[in-house]
Amino acid sequence: MNKIYHIGTVGQPWGDAEKVQWLKEQTVKRSFFDEVLPSINALKAEFDIEQYGELNYQQISGKTYPLYAVKSRNWQSNKPTILVTGGVHGYETSGVHGALRFLQTKAKAYSTTVNILVLPCISPWGYETINRWNPEAIDPNRSFGANGKATEALQAKAYLTGLKLSFALHIDLHETTDSDNSEFRPAKAAQDGSVNKNWNIPDGYYTVDDSEHPSPALQKAIIDAVSKITHIAEADENGKLIGEPIQQLGVINYAKASLGLCGSVTDAPLVSTTEVYPDSATATPEQCIQAQVAAVCGALDYLLSQN
Repeated sequence: MNKIYHIGTVGQPWGDAEKVQWLKEQTVKRSFFDEVLPSINALKAEFDIEQYGELNYQQISGKTYPLYAVKSRNWQSNKPTILVTGGVHGYETSGVHGALRFLQTKAKAYSTTVNILVLPCISPWGYETINRWNPEAIDPNRSFGANGKATEALQAKAYLTGLKLSFALHIDLHETTDSDNSEFRPAKAAQDGSVNKNWNIPDGYYTVDDSEHPSPALQKAIIDAVSKITHIAEADENGKLIGEPIQQLGVINYAKASLGLCGSVTDAPLVSTTEVYPDSATATPEQCIQAQVAAVCGALDYLLSQN
């Protein structure tokens, strides 16, 4: 059932007043500083930690959020370089903790053959308030293109551009949740002044390939790896997932650069956006984290098999 959002007037895009009202309703529900930052700091013994920026939200939340990148130590120019991003949408919990778990458990072994760069929590305010948007009601995962406005995306993009690196692989860790239909899609429709049309939330894991630069074999390798941890989403009665035609089991395509998605932020020929379903009756939060780790490892194993 489609839902009309409680802020704004149906058919009229939000102005400043509606955005202020929305922001006033946001509350801190968990702590980046207690749940995420200590895990990043604990990696200093085995990885290089770089602060690439900060979000000064003192007037909004009384906090300034540091933004960190984690790099493998034995960096060598003759090895392929891979990027893992998490928490572009801060409310997608396993994206953040999956990136951290990969660093804690698997990254060091892979660092003998690849250079690893991880941005584990791009949107820490979104993590704390369990939000898709930033405080300005902007979606960071539509802000990696030329006209991007979310500072979370702009700072990550500036950091990556400044490194002047060519990436062989980029895995962007996400979730699709029931709150997409109960909160975030209705809010977006209200902000745009459009009519909300809920999609069928897929029960299970899937990936989003890049329709402009597809890598179907990579997606299959990821799906095969994740299927050992949790179930893969089946297409709905229309042969689609979240309104998009299915390309193969558990895979849909988006035009990532055209949409300004994080998956377009590098020149990597191999790119995948993961989508875990944490609200499934048959998946636990731990399985969701493990599925994200399996996705990264499956992608890395595919990359290394090609080299």
